[in-house]
Amino acid sequence: MREKSNVNDIDRSIYDFRNEEKDAYRVKEGLTPEIVEKISSEKNDPVWMQLFRLQSLQIYNELKAPDWGPSIEGLNMDDIVTYVRPNTKMSAKWSDVPEEIKDTFEKLGIPQAERKSLAGVGAQYDSELVYHNVRREVEEQGVVYTDMESALTGEYADMVRKHFMKLVTPRDHKFAALHGAVWSGGSFVYVPPGVSVEIPLQSYFRLNAPGAGQFEHTLIIVGEGANLHFIEGCSAPKYNVANLHAGCVELYVGKNAKLRYSTIENWSKNMYNLNTKRAKVEQGGTIEWVSGSFGSHVSYLYPMSVLNGEGARAEFTGITFAGKGQNLDTGTKVVHNAPNTTSYINTKSISKDGGISTFRSSVVVKPQAKRSRSAVSCQSLMLDDISRSDTIPAMDIRTKDADIGHEARIGKISDDAVFYLMSRGIAQEEARAMIVSGFADNVSKELPLEYAVEMNNLIRLEMKGCIG
Repeated sequence: MREKSNVNDIDRSIYDFRNEEKDAYRVKEGLTPEIVEKISSEKNDPVWMQLFRLQSLQIYNELKAPDWGPSIEGLNMDDIVTYVRPNTKMSAKWSDVPEEIKDTFEKLGIPQAERKSLAGVGAQYDSELVYHNVRREVEEQGVVYTDMESALTGEYADMVRKHFMKLVTPRDHKFAALHGAVWSGGSFVYVPPGVSVEIPLQSYFRLNAPGAGQFEHTLIIVGEGANLHFIEGCSAPKYNVANLHAGCVELYVGKNAKLRYSTIENWSKNMYNLNTKRAKVEQGGTIEWVSGSFGSHVSYLYPMSVLNGEGARAEFTGITFAGKGQNLDTGTKVVHNAPNTTSYINTKSISKDGGISTFRSSVVVKPQAKRSRSAVSCQSLMLDDISRSDTIPAMDIRTKDADIGHEARIGKISDDAVFYLMSRGIAQEEARAMIVSGFADNVSKELPLEYAVEMNNLIRLEMKGCIG
């Protein structure tokens, strides 16, 4: 078997297309009180939000950047544009969206997915939502699905103020504070008690502008006994300057409610992905995270579940694919804060072409969380001799009456398995992609069909040019 001696760039044309910049307004690069006030003015914020933004900026300036993970020295906030408004207003009619923006989302398959299998869709382009629609039968159930700006000033303004950045506070870390100062766009969802939304809601975030940041805020409140599946997708074209994603997701899961939150993140490889996600789960409630992380130059991403009520449950299923020039530091955190709570963490990471994949998990069991159970399983697959995979689990158990387990495995693709598939007439590249897809199967099985297909396509894109 003749070995390849070089690694070709993969064909990412489906994601790397870009539009000519025709934004209606953008703030200057950098981060100053004047810029934050300008964003607040553009958004027509209520007074409390104006003050919140400026307080968050002050906290941002006080806090230090993380020094324990991948280097973010290449990210200079003096060069980042924190707000870019596209040259259109939000519409509930797809036909009213400007052609070049519509073409972007058509290429990504968003309208097609909506027509086939989604209860509602929000599409964000740079700093603003350009399209938002929800099926009538879902609205008739009392479900609210709207953009954050409308929620901030509309009928649910008091609910937003009560919950906004209460789970993720500006003091949590430097980039949470940055988000509090310059956030824009995102989705607000409220599912009333007892309502089950049978088909998913979806938001898709597309960052087109070079040298810009995207700071969307997602706030979801699922009432007692309610049920929701929410899907989030992200992508951006590749530029030779740094882009930044510092969004925030806050999920409130009520008593005996269930929320599944699925994400496929496919940022370009000039992106610094510093996203923060957190869920609070009440008695008997369930949060299920399904996470696929394929893009970005550097990622810090650790969705957190706070199991606050007796019998609350969390599941995290994730996959990370780190290729050339990528350092993806991902994982999850669970806090068992009540008796009889349960968490299950199952992750897969793949690295190739010198990519670095680090998995961090943190399981905290408080003294009052008696009879709690947690199981952590992480598996890593390295596709060559120059890649790296690390596992850094942390467990803080404050009661003897708990059942906690952890296992980790690191391996490589078996030459015998590749040879076997090739002996059946399958090309080497296809054989390796099949093995990797099989490794990731437990994640793809948890995704809706369209997103499972997208994830497997991303794996195949990444496998092109892989060292044989």
